[in-house]
Amino acid sequence: MSENIEIIEYIKKTPKTELHLHIEGTLEPDHMFKLAKRNNVSIPFKNIEEVKSAYNFHNLDSFLNIYYQGSKVLINEEDFFDLTWDYILKCKKDNVVHTEIFFDPQTHMDRGIDFDVVINGIYKALSKAENELNITSKIIMCFLRHLDEESGFKVLSKALKHKDKIIGVGLDSSELGNPPKKFEKLFKKAIEEGFLTVAHAGEEGPPEYIWEAINLLKIKRIDHGVQCLKDEKLVKKLKESQIPLTVCPLSNIKLCVFDKLEEHNLKKIINKDLMATVNSDDPAYFGGYLNENLLQVQSALNLSKKEVKTLIINSFKSSFLNEKEKNNWISKI
Repeated sequence: MSENIEIIEYIKKTPKTELHLHIEGTLEPDHMFKLAKRNNVSIPFKNIEEVKSAYNFHNLDSFLNIYYQGSKVLINEEDFFDLTWDYILKCKKDNVVHTEIFFDPQTHMDRGIDFDVVINGIYKALSKAENELNITSKIIMCFLRHLDEESGFKVLSKALKHKDKIIGVGLDSSELGNPPKKFEKLFKKAIEEGFLTVAHAGEEGPPEYIWEAINLLKIKRIDHGVQCLKDEKLVKKLKESQIPLTVCPLSNIKLCVFDKLEEHNLKKIINKDLMATVNSDDPAYFGGYLNENLLQVQSALNLSKKEVKTLIINSFKSSFLNEKEKNNWISKI
């Protein structure tokens, strides 16, 4: 019992980094209502309780329907600033000292919101976070995989003048039926322009999608990747290369990738010496920010303090911080 209390305190007090976080997925129900009122946007919910009851998803697509509904309330630069700043305050509470966040420009541009409005609101909040709270960050722009590659090229062209703000590109949204190879040319162009690449693969999709992300998109990290254990060759590849997996335990349960947290394969992934990390994904929708993910998965899988420490160190190792910054934080863990 005392060992468990020690691990709980360790998780809360240790400096951490987060590598798989969709900023639109931090839109809490009360904030959604506040912005809907501020911007005079109608949403299909009468109150906060209705929103919460709608957060019972049976797969990725059922979640995305609500996610895109919620995003409609984000219109002005101030909205994106407030959204990001609210998340930063959660980071402060959870002792997250560095975060690498995703944003989905196509979700907003398709509603007539200018790219610059989105990136500038997010960036200003993150700059304030570094100046006032000493929380550092990187921004990764995601392409929506249910849209075509041509749409992605249009977004990439908008991002070019913001290279000082955006470190990389990613791939998210509906995985099944939208393999990474669909975006091979787009990612090739993004790499030529100097962006780092990551991609969601192997959440609901098969191990083949992880292979494609590695071989065709030249990714630096796999977002999710929990289906990798179905392919022994892939496990060997991931172990040798130490390509990170940004695992999101509570998200995986909420979207029915696993039936319950006790059945999650994170401990098996750790035991195979893969570069696993823990993250919160879309915490407003999935019931927990970073500490909550670590606390719940530790309890459900009976992770030792050493295993928890490994996960936290892995996150710093897997980040896009420079080596000096990584080592500085790892020395404090």
